[in-house]
Amino acid sequence: MKSINLKEKYEAVDGYWHPHQIGVVDNMQVLLAKIKGEFVWHSHDNEDELFQVVKGTLYMQFRDRIEKVQQGEIIIVPKGVEHCPMTKNDEEVQIMLFEKLSTSHTGNIKDEKTKTEYPKI
Repeated sequence: MKSINLKEKYEAVDGYWHPHQIGVVDNMQVLLAKIKGEFVWHSHDNEDELFQVVKGTLYMQFRDRIEKVQQGEIIIVPKGVEHCPMTKNDEEVQIMLFEKLSTSHTGNIKDEKTKTEYPKI
Protein backbone atom coordinates (compact mmCIF):
# COMPACT_ATOMS: atom_id res chain seq x y z
CA MET A 1 0.00 0.00 0.00
CA LYS A 2 2.20 2.74 -1.37
CA SER A 3 1.48 5.61 -3.68
CA ILE A 4 2.48 5.11 -7.30
CA ASN A 5 4.23 7.90 -9.15
CA LEU A 6 2.91 7.67 -12.71
CA LYS A 7 5.63 9.90 -14.17
CA GLU A 8 8.33 7.57 -12.82
CA LYS A 9 6.45 4.50 -14.02
CA TYR A 10 6.04 5.88 -17.56
CA GLU A 11 9.81 6.44 -17.66
CA ALA A 12 10.19 2.68 -17.11
CA VAL A 13 7.84 1.77 -19.99
CA ASP A 14 9.94 0.71 -22.94
CA GLY A 15 8.58 0.63 -26.47
CA TYR A 16 5.19 1.38 -27.91
CA TRP A 17 2.06 -0.78 -27.65
CA HIS A 18 3.61 -2.86 -24.83
CA PRO A 19 1.56 -2.43 -21.64
CA HIS A 20 3.32 -2.66 -18.29
CA GLN A 21 1.43 -3.70 -15.17
CA ILE A 22 1.53 -1.35 -12.19
CA GLY A 23 -1.06 -3.08 -10.05
CA VAL A 24 -3.94 -5.50 -9.63
CA VAL A 25 -7.35 -4.71 -8.14
CA ASP A 26 -9.26 -7.94 -7.52
CA ASN A 27 -9.22 -9.58 -10.96
CA MET A 28 -8.50 -6.32 -12.81
CA GLN A 29 -5.05 -5.20 -13.87
CA VAL A 30 -3.90 -1.60 -14.14
CA LEU A 31 -1.61 -1.12 -17.11
CA LEU A 32 0.44 1.77 -18.47
CA ALA A 33 1.41 2.04 -22.11
CA LYS A 34 2.99 4.46 -24.53
CA ILE A 35 1.41 4.38 -27.96
CA LYS A 36 2.24 5.90 -31.32
CA GLY A 37 0.68 5.32 -34.74
CA GLU A 38 -1.98 2.68 -35.34
CA PHE A 39 -2.53 -0.54 -33.40
CA VAL A 40 -4.37 -3.68 -34.55
CA TRP A 41 -8.11 -4.06 -35.26
CA HIS A 42 -9.39 -6.47 -32.62
CA SER A 43 -12.10 -7.19 -30.07
CA HIS A 44 -12.35 -8.98 -26.75
CA ASP A 45 -15.18 -11.51 -26.60
CA ASN A 46 -15.56 -11.59 -22.80
CA GLU A 47 -13.97 -8.43 -21.39
CA ASP A 48 -14.59 -4.70 -21.43
CA GLU A 49 -11.61 -2.31 -21.53
CA LEU A 50 -11.22 1.14 -20.02
CA PHE A 51 -8.68 3.53 -21.56
CA GLN A 52 -7.65 6.69 -19.71
CA VAL A 53 -5.54 9.22 -21.60
CA VAL A 54 -2.82 10.52 -19.28
CA LYS A 55 -0.96 12.54 -21.92
CA GLY A 56 -1.82 13.42 -25.51
CA THR A 57 -4.81 12.49 -27.67
CA LEU A 58 -6.05 8.99 -28.45
CA TYR A 59 -8.25 8.28 -31.45
CA MET A 60 -10.33 5.16 -30.89
CA GLN A 61 -11.44 3.78 -34.21
CA PHE A 62 -14.66 1.83 -34.47
CA ARG A 63 -16.00 0.44 -37.73
CA ASP A 64 -18.61 3.23 -37.95
CA ARG A 65 -16.78 6.20 -36.39
CA ILE A 66 -13.70 7.55 -34.62
CA GLU A 67 -13.88 8.86 -31.05
CA LYS A 68 -11.33 11.48 -30.00
CA VAL A 69 -10.22 10.94 -26.39
CA GLN A 70 -8.19 13.78 -24.95
CA GLN A 71 -5.90 14.06 -21.96
CA GLY A 72 -7.88 13.58 -18.75
CA GLU A 73 -10.68 11.66 -20.50
CA ILE A 74 -11.61 7.98 -20.60
CA ILE A 75 -13.34 5.69 -23.05
CA ILE A 76 -14.84 2.30 -22.27
CA VAL A 77 -14.90 -0.28 -25.04
CA PRO A 78 -17.55 -2.94 -24.34
CA LYS A 79 -16.77 -6.60 -24.86
CA GLY A 80 -17.30 -7.80 -28.40
CA VAL A 81 -16.82 -4.35 -29.99
CA GLU A 82 -14.13 -4.24 -32.67
CA HIS A 83 -11.76 -1.32 -32.16
CA CYS A 84 -8.35 0.00 -33.15
CA PRO A 85 -6.55 2.64 -31.06
CA MET A 86 -4.37 5.14 -32.89
CA THR A 87 -2.54 8.44 -32.56
CA LYS A 88 -1.99 11.12 -35.16
CA ASN A 89 0.94 13.23 -36.33
CA ASP A 90 3.56 10.92 -34.80
CA GLU A 91 2.41 11.93 -31.29
CA GLU A 92 3.44 9.74 -28.36
CA VAL A 93 0.40 9.21 -26.16
CA GLN A 94 0.42 7.83 -22.62
CA ILE A 95 -2.55 5.72 -21.59
CA MET A 96 -3.67 3.81 -18.54
CA LEU A 97 -5.76 0.68 -19.08
CA PHE A 98 -8.07 -1.17 -16.72
CA GLU A 99 -8.93 -4.68 -17.81
CA LYS A 100 -9.48 -8.18 -16.46
CA LEU A 101 -6.41 -10.33 -15.94
CA SER A 102 -7.85 -12.73 -18.54
CA THR A 103 -7.88 -10.10 -21.32
CA SER A 104 -5.57 -10.98 -24.20
CA HIS A 105 -3.69 -8.08 -25.74
CA THR A 106 -5.18 -8.33 -29.23
CA GLY A 107 -8.17 -10.58 -28.57
CA ASN A 108 -8.29 -13.50 -31.02
CA ILE A 109 -5.97 -11.71 -33.47
CA LYS A 110 -2.29 -12.64 -33.57
CA ASP A 111 -0.04 -9.86 -34.88
CA GLU A 112 3.59 -8.79 -34.58
CA LYS A 113 2.40 -6.22 -32.00
CA THR A 114 0.67 -8.87 -29.84
CA LYS A 115 2.18 -9.23 -26.37
CA THR A 116 1.53 -12.29 -24.23
CA GLU A 117 3.15 -10.97 -21.03
CA TYR A 118 3.20 -7.57 -19.41
CA PRO A 119 6.26 -6.54 -17.38
CA LYS A 120 5.49 -5.57 -13.78
CA ILE A 121 6.96 -2.20 -12.92
